[in-house]
Amino acid sequence: MLDTLWQDLRYGARVLVRSPAFTLAILLTLALGIGANTAIFSLIHGVLLRPLPYADGARLVHLEQPVTRAGVENTGFSPVELADYRAQLTRIQGLVEYHSMPFSIVGHGEPRRVQTAVVSAGFFDTLGVRPFLGRTFLPEEEAPGAAPVLILSHAYWKNVLGGDPAMVGKTFTMNGRTHTVVGVLPPVPQYPAENDVYMPISACPFRSGADWAHGRASRGLTVLGRLAPGVSLAEARVELATVATRLHETHPEAYPAAEGFSSTASSLQDRLVARARPTLLLLLGTALFLLLVVCANVANLTLARLARREQELAVRAALGAGQGRIARQLLTEHLLLSFVGGLLGLMVAAAGMELLVAFVARYTSRAVEVEVGLPMLLINLCLSLGTGLVLSLLPAMPTRTVLGSAVTGGAGTSRVSPRLRGFFIVSQVALSCILLVGAGLMLRSMARLHRVDPGFDADNVLTARVDLGWDRYREDDKVRAFVEELLPRLEAMPGVTSVGLANALPLSENRPWTTTLQVDGQELVPGQVRPQADLRSATGGYFRALGVPLLKGRLFEPGDRPGTEPVVVVNQAFVRAHLGGGEGVGRRISFDGGSHWVTVVGVVGDVRERGLGDEPPREVYLPFSLQPLRDLRLLVRTQGPPMVLAERVRALVHELDAVQPVTDVHPLSNVRNESLAAPRLMTMLLGFFAVLALVLTCTGLSGVVAFSVSQRVREMGIRLALGATPAGVLALVLRQGMHLVLVGLAVGTAGALGLSSLMEGLLFGVEPTDPVTLLGVLVLLGGTGVVACLLPALQASRVDPAISLRGA
Repeated sequence: MLDTLWQDLRYGARVLVRSPAFTLAILLTLALGIGANTAIFSLIHGVLLRPLPYADGARLVHLEQPVTRAGVENTGFSPVELADYRAQLTRIQGLVEYHSMPFSIVGHGEPRRVQTAVVSAGFFDTLGVRPFLGRTFLPEEEAPGAAPVLILSHAYWKNVLGGDPAMVGKTFTMNGRTHTVVGVLPPVPQYPAENDVYMPISACPFRSGADWAHGRASRGLTVLGRLAPGVSLAEARVELATVATRLHETHPEAYPAAEGFSSTASSLQDRLVARARPTLLLLLGTALFLLLVVCANVANLTLARLARREQELAVRAALGAGQGRIARQLLTEHLLLSFVGGLLGLMVAAAGMELLVAFVARYTSRAVEVEVGLPMLLINLCLSLGTGLVLSLLPAMPTRTVLGSAVTGGAGTSRVSPRLRGFFIVSQVALSCILLVGAGLMLRSMARLHRVDPGFDADNVLTARVDLGWDRYREDDKVRAFVEELLPRLEAMPGVTSVGLANALPLSENRPWTTTLQVDGQELVPGQVRPQADLRSATGGYFRALGVPLLKGRLFEPGDRPGTEPVVVVNQAFVRAHLGGGEGVGRRISFDGGSHWVTVVGVVGDVRERGLGDEPPREVYLPFSLQPLRDLRLLVRTQGPPMVLAERVRALVHELDAVQPVTDVHPLSNVRNESLAAPRLMTMLLGFFAVLALVLTCTGLSGVVAFSVSQRVREMGIRLALGATPAGVLALVLRQGMHLVLVGLAVGTAGALGLSSLMEGLLFGVEPTDPVTLLGVLVLLGGTGVVACLLPALQASRVDPAISLRGA
């Protein structure tokens, strides 16, 4: 048996080497198809299918508190609410809290800004994460007054601190206190977000403050837990809803019935991949369609090659080789091609994996689990084996269908089934049509996004983040003093036209906070949801630096300080939603139920703060002098390239505070480009798959028509000898080739209309059934089909009747 297999392998290799053009075309096609699917399947396995790298991760749950009528997906929990749920829940155990904020860290190098997770002492025990170095937090380290400690993420320890194995026990200064490192995490995905360091709640000056610790409505905490043994998620949700109802009845003032408070839970694994799942499934479907196009293309090449080998196969049959023996030889050749193509595809997948992982990391932290390793090798092996077996079905079909009369001892023109070849071409055209429609929809969506007016001018604006340390700027007066010294120095730089600051930039991940409010003169009727708006602290220069137009009234002035009448600026969306679209200037609003009021002094244009694809939110801008926040975003509008002033901005900050980190220094245009990075890459991937499918379809169609012409040379000669014109022969061949194209377009159009609705959530300003995209794809594929059929049709029209009849 092994001798026969070895003989088949050697003979198959010799046959493939004797046909280098055919072999190269097959290997290149298979490498692209199998490589793309290997990469996408590896992403699917690492992100969607692989179990969580936490102990018994299937039992981990994420608690949520939606406020449905107010349009809030999850408002989070307050420390008081967390204590209530801990005391009353039995089906969810080990409840722990999490929130994240930036702090400045000093020690072991220059001062840095680090994203810091503030967690319960039992956070890592609930997740089931064991430290890579050291230990996790102890219960007593959560108590007020405990010595501050830190746990480092694996990425921060390795990339920033050089992977020092003796890091445990070393100290850093944060918020004016010395923190001791007690552990380093293993390289696992962090949830709910990536952080540099972790601290217990006692070490956070905000979380340990009285306002947050004792206010039932002071929400914002993420809460995780673990299902009790034998308890299902559905059962836990029932108990959670029961406890929530009890709390709502006990504390009605904290849960207004009109706003629709509720509590539920979801699987942590589902939460980790919720944003990535639709995108990955779309890529998976696209890659599978491409693989089908590849298989159809290779199948047609294989059929053409079988036809040219009919004489060889007939001789082998005449010498006693049975159909089984011949089929086994062809099976060996196809598997050999598939495995070599798969090996090349593995190289293609490995080359593109870094780009794909970076893309998926925008949606989920589980992207770090995707690796070029054994899972990818097994996926590639399965794809190669499956592709080889599918292609090997061709010679296993009935002899009369594939090999014609030659194998059975007959003679004459090849009778490789034209219907089978036509089926593969129709399939390629239909699949290419679906892929091109998907890519076209994404392309038109991207074009619409690029044309969206964000409401600000991002050109020639430098941004920088200055997150003032809590220990040095605890009092508001110190923050105001720092800003009042810094802004004039920045404005005095040559080439600067305006300077502003705020607590958040538009289109960035750092969003302003949302609050409820009351408009003077508007009484809430029972059951009505309280008005909401985003709050942003800003200076008057913020609007000038961004180029946001002032529509009515005035901007903030130096006289808007503590002790004067509090004022705000609102945007047009706020006026339309809460002021009836009328005159906004002079109206009063309250954020504390009417105890204190602020006056609207200006109305500015709308800014798409949350994304180019999102409508502008309702916004209230507070004067920075009245609401001084420590996490500052500087904006410096320049007359020339903004990065020229980057080092000077850093130097001016350090003149005021030598240990103050200045981070995220880049042009504001980068923020806009970054907001489009994910849809842009998605468009490029779909476009690449679609163009590849189009090229394969074009070459496959041209090859099938050319093969048909080569098999009908005598027929064409007879037609021409009997009086047919070359134009008539040309039209005949074109008509037969375009018949396949038109059938494929009809099938593909139906498929595209049925499947494009799955892309609705990824599109902006374009309907899934967009007629312009569909018409463009039909014209493109139809024109490509004409070009593909034209060359062999011209060859058929130039057949010399005398030569063709004499050679018959």
